[in-house]
Amino acid sequence: MQMLVRNRVRDFSQWYVYFNADRAAAAEYGLTLAALWQVADDPNSVFFILNVEDIERANAFIARPESQEIGDKSGVIDGEIHYLEPLVPEA
Repeated sequence: MQMLVRNRVRDFSQWYVYFNADRAAAAEYGLTLAALWQVADDPNSVFFILNVEDIERANAFIARPESQEIGDKSGVIDGEIHYLEPLVPEA
């Protein structure tokens, strides 16, 4: 399973410092980065995909107080999360 996340941030460079620093904590919850993109004409809009080992642990990571605090400090304006199941086997 994977998690697709969209964030609109105040400043990508500031957001990325916090995002990158929290990756080890995410890994403890079974979340690893698969891909990260910026919107071509809006560098403060980002999308990323995380590999998810277990949806309950992923939800626990999102719900932890530190995640909210990091989102606030990093300048997240808004975002959305979607869990994805593959429809076609990987090539």
